[in-house]
Amino acid sequence: MRGLSFDEHLLFQGIPYAAPPVGELRWSLPRPVEPWAGVRDATEPGSPCPQLPQSFADVGSVDEDCLFLNVTAPRTGGRKPVMVWLHGGGGTNGEGSVFDARRLSVAEDVVVVTANYRLGIFGNFGYPGLPGGAFGLADQQEVLRWVQRNIGAFGGDPDNVTLFGESYGGLSIGAHLVAPGSAGLFHRAIVQSGFPLMRAPANTYVPGSPEMPSLWLSAAELEGLAEHVIGEAGWVRPGRGSAIDQLRALPVEQLLQLSPVFTRTGFGNEVLPESPARALAEGRFHRVPVLAGNTRDEARLFVAMFFDGTGQPVTPDGYGKLLAEGFDAAADDIAREYPLEAYATPSLAWSTVINDAAWARSLWDLAQALHEHTPTYVYEFADRDAPPVVPFPEGFPPGAYHAAELPYQFDVGGIAPLSAQQWRLAATMHRYWANFARSGDPNGPGLVTWPRFTPDQHVQSLHPERIGPADFAADHRLDFWTRLT
Repeated sequence: MRGLSFDEHLLFQGIPYAAPPVGELRWSLPRPVEPWAGVRDATEPGSPCPQLPQSFADVGSVDEDCLFLNVTAPRTGGRKPVMVWLHGGGGTNGEGSVFDARRLSVAEDVVVVTANYRLGIFGNFGYPGLPGGAFGLADQQEVLRWVQRNIGAFGGDPDNVTLFGESYGGLSIGAHLVAPGSAGLFHRAIVQSGFPLMRAPANTYVPGSPEMPSLWLSAAELEGLAEHVIGEAGWVRPGRGSAIDQLRALPVEQLLQLSPVFTRTGFGNEVLPESPARALAEGRFHRVPVLAGNTRDEARLFVAMFFDGTGQPVTPDGYGKLLAEGFDAAADDIAREYPLEAYATPSLAWSTVINDAAWARSLWDLAQALHEHTPTYVYEFADRDAPPVVPFPEGFPPGAYHAAELPYQFDVGGIAPLSAQQWRLAATMHRYWANFARSGDPNGPGLVTWPRFTPDQHVQSLHPERIGPADFAADHRLDFWTRLT
């Protein structure tokens, strides 16, 4: 392949890691790439996987030929740790190439791989007759297999691979920790705002979103959902061949109408036999060191975008209604613990409640499940002055919102306007992450010591002015939430 050469690094883009999942290969597990003759151009990214543009990701695509990855490698010699990045985007959006990993790769002498994988109805579709519900997860496994076969040519060490990802990518890592086919393909894991153990009350993400006791669906639940929505759409008709053949013949644009319905990975299939939530909670996962964390104000992004940003800000009366819908008999107790008068707006009150009840508690539960079995390090990104990656409604303070750490790790659409202190935090995070990739321990010379989560349940606060222990349980009132349930 012919890539791009810079002073300090090499960049190869648009590398196919599996055959195009088109035609009869739509909703099939990934197949091998057809070999090519001669030199393949790798100077431009491949197409993103099919997706509709969103306010948080202005990327659209109708091209199913999208299973590409990108490699950023330092020009220095030697066998280097490999870090494989899984992008977020809610399961319906995103692509690997927008995450420019040059700073991380050069500063820390690591090889970074970013990748596309099937999304939405193309990645999580279950229907009778399909081996379904986990095609995107299977794509990610194929990326890891590609790394095992090929990363040595880029200076990477296939015996030292760290899987890291944020949001939906971090959630996927929760599945890889328990998926049989992922065993041995990675040696450490970094879960950024992934929350595989989350229990989401009603209205956690958008107004009207239902309660989700788990972010995973069984194969039976997924098939039932698929049959229902496909039936409502009228896309399968008697006498015109099998339902699967009819659905495979539909144009991408038509299928994308239902893509947001299929964001939850299914289990009970070949790729993911068991619910990750149950397996992780019961200690059945691959014994690799894990670094996991969240941002201080995860929920503000969702309330800002989908409540205030759509003309549905939380009102004083609406706050009480949201508490009742989300927490039933506990609503009055929560209203006393989080009184409206303590917050500038009802929207900020609701975002604080849901942040503590769903996001913070799920990180705590994950750390508790992991640390008894494997080295576990936990962080909270706490910079409430982080530059927004998407526009926030006027007057809505972003805080340390969901995805706030990304401009510190990558150049996403350009270099972020960070202050000198914020750039120092970015460099520190790179060192922590890369040290963990090298050895399974984030600590190193010149860094504030980061103890394991056990025995003192330490959470490392990452803030431009202070790096050290966070009073995580008290800050997020975890004793209160534990008493409620």
